[in-house]
Amino acid sequence: MRTASVNRDTLETKIQVSLNLDGKGTGKFNTGVPFLEHMMDQIARHGMIDLDITCDGDVHIDDHHTVEDIGITLGKAINQAIGDKKGMTRYGHAYVPLDEALSRVVIDFSGRPGLTMNVPFTQKRIGNFDTELFYEFFQGFVNHALVTLHIDCIRGFNAHHQIETVFKAFGRALRMALTPDPRMEGAMPSTKGVL
Repeated sequence: MRTASVNRDTLETKIQVSLNLDGKGTGKFNTGVPFLEHMMDQIARHGMIDLDITCDGDVHIDDHHTVEDIGITLGKAINQAIGDKKGMTRYGHAYVPLDEALSRVVIDFSGRPGLTMNVPFTQKRIGNFDTELFYEFFQGFVNHALVTLHIDCIRGFNAHHQIETVFKAFGRALRMALTPDPRMEGAMPSTKGVL
């Protein structure tokens, strides 16, 4: 079983992330940031990852620390759960539409953190949620999952649709990259021999 449970305790947040990469796509969330929970549910459902995230954060200040630290902790948990990376597909990509919006996400479990994110949000806020925080979430994730991640919202004018297509595509790309490749069983998916 490719599972992990990771805790992160700071003066700003106390987070626990538990996951099963070979799950059924169930999610359980208690973070104090409802819109982020809606996005985490997209990762679980479309990534077919069982995902349980709890966070007690300083949301009385704002959502920044909670969102960023959840990205960090999720990245650590996925990195821990995949183990030595032998036999995994490694690369994943997905295009996902939602009405007028269309996004593309491409991921490589390369061992090298890197984020290129081009999402020209049409609004600064979605309800009470600051759209700039999505960059912080993904930056925290790539730094600790040790992945290269390219995110592009190709079109869209509804900010909710824009980011929802991003998270659905992210979940689908994760699912593809994390799927074991039976032809690569026991082999490292790199000519270097390490990732």
